[in-house]
Amino acid sequence: MPSALPSSIPPNHSQILIIGGGPAGSYAAAALAREGFQVTLLEASKFPRYHVGESLIPSVRHYLRFIGAEEKVIKHGFIQKPGSAIKFNQFKREGYTDFVALGCNNSAWNVVRIVSLPYTSQPISFLLQVRSEFDQLLLNHARASGATVYEQTKVEAINFAGNMDQPISVDWVHTPPPTSLPTPPSSPREHGFSSFLPSYCNGNVRKAAPSQPIRGQTSFDYVVDATGRAGILSTRYLKNRHFNASLKNIAVWGYWRHVGEYGKGTKRFGAPWFEALTDESGWAWFIPLHDGSTSIGVVMNEKAYKRRCQEPFPMSPFPATCTPFDISSTTTALYLANISLAPGLMRLITGVSLLKENSVRSASDFSYSAPSYAGYRYRIIGDAGAFIDPFFSSGVHLAMTSALSASATICASIRGHCTETEAATWHTKRVSTSYTRFQVVVLSAYKQIRSQSDDILSDIDEDNYDRAFAFLRPVIQGASDMGARLSETELQRSLDFCVKLFNPTSPEQHERVSLRGDISQELLDVASPVVDPFVFEQALHASASSDGEESDSSQSSARSTYIKTLETKMVLDKINARRIIHNEYYINNLEIEQFDGLAVRLERGKLGLRLL
Repeated sequence: MPSALPSSIPPNHSQILIIGGGPAGSYAAAALAREGFQVTLLEASKFPRYHVGESLIPSVRHYLRFIGAEEKVIKHGFIQKPGSAIKFNQFKREGYTDFVALGCNNSAWNVVRIVSLPYTSQPISFLLQVRSEFDQLLLNHARASGATVYEQTKVEAINFAGNMDQPISVDWVHTPPPTSLPTPPSSPREHGFSSFLPSYCNGNVRKAAPSQPIRGQTSFDYVVDATGRAGILSTRYLKNRHFNASLKNIAVWGYWRHVGEYGKGTKRFGAPWFEALTDESGWAWFIPLHDGSTSIGVVMNEKAYKRRCQEPFPMSPFPATCTPFDISSTTTALYLANISLAPGLMRLITGVSLLKENSVRSASDFSYSAPSYAGYRYRIIGDAGAFIDPFFSSGVHLAMTSALSASATICASIRGHCTETEAATWHTKRVSTSYTRFQVVVLSAYKQIRSQSDDILSDIDEDNYDRAFAFLRPVIQGASDMGARLSETELQRSLDFCVKLFNPTSPEQHERVSLRGDISQELLDVASPVVDPFVFEQALHASASSDGEESDSSQSSARSTYIKTLETKMVLDKINARRIIHNEYYINNLEIEQFDGLAVRLERGKLGLRLL
């Protein structure tokens, strides 16, 4: 008998089933397949598909390196992101966070995540011209790592055993291409189409015409939900998704050509620009992409946005050359009007700039979390479990952190490092902690944007804060012990502490303070532990006294000392605030930070959990 050909539809059973092929699902699939486990990934779309979220942070490099994908992303040619420019005060210059100050390999990227192309009857030569971008690159890497990937295969239901506490199988529907094109195997290993022209079906499906949907069922030992905002486990079965009322915003964005460039001719070139809106309702972004376009968007408070919708139809602040097509759409008109609330961004849009037609999109209800992200033999990762806000570009970081956590805990369960219950609990604590660290930074930004007029802590889970900020507690409350939970006052002080992250300092200022040599290098090291601000006050006082001894008593000298002291304080405050999330930027933190005495064993072939 001839050898069996690769099947174009999922198997009857898989050791580990992953639902969703975005960054979280693809990462988990690659990590687990590289550990030698049988991994099946089902993706409802046909990649490449569109997804907003173009700006990454440096942590992704470390995560990509662990699964062997960093070099692929480097070679793809995405725009290097050397840092981020943030302007929260129209009367001061922007602040700038310099990623590469920590090393030339610490930059991130601005990536393109483009529109999905359905199966088509166009010639094969056209198909070969389609470029795979960031999400597709990760999905293909999962394939190359040994995972079996099935696109256009949508999971319609999850089946449970007993009293609904253990998922055991999924029902799926696969949509084949038109009859003029063959259904490719899941992960073809050879070139050419002839090897899979015949139609093959597993025994667990009813046969259907090639152009009709094929339905089937796949059982598994473990399942990972990476279904994005749909979050099939959280929303349909666990029903535990909680929306953050304090971050109830609407995002509207579009893609432009021929705009200006921030930081052109400097080390800042390629950095995105973030700016608070002048009406304090939100912020805007400006992200250059390697295909020559620029993503420009606005995130606004939902109530403020709806009020603007009820106002007289806004006139476009742009010349007709920017939008040489019908802009009668309310969404597009409001988008253009709201961009004008960011004057710094407006200066980057030149007279020849062009908004790409039909590129304006919007999204709402995108800030949410849950009390649990795991259970017996299931894990929830990425946007399927939680998402904070586009600000600070934390989405892909949290996707990869949760994907690696899910992978490590599944490996730990299979390899007997701990019980499955312990592994599932560990995953929930890991995801909650990482989520909350970024959440407090985002909330700090909104506190500054909104001039502290909103009570933005009204719906925060304090337990999560305890885990994420145990090390910050001595700073905000002195040496006293005030019990297990952080009080409302402590939470507000945490936000005030983190607001310093957005001080309008520049790399040049950081360099000047370092070269002066009157401040300990340990205080200037972002990798050092968080420091009590009182220590800074002492250091600044000593520095100012030293300057006073060496100078005369002239007014200009006193002013110079004051300016240097103020500059040093801003730099020290910013470095101290950056330490809040610094550990999140490094994958090795998972080996150090323990929950219930367990930490990640971050070693290829031995991935799992270990006792500390």
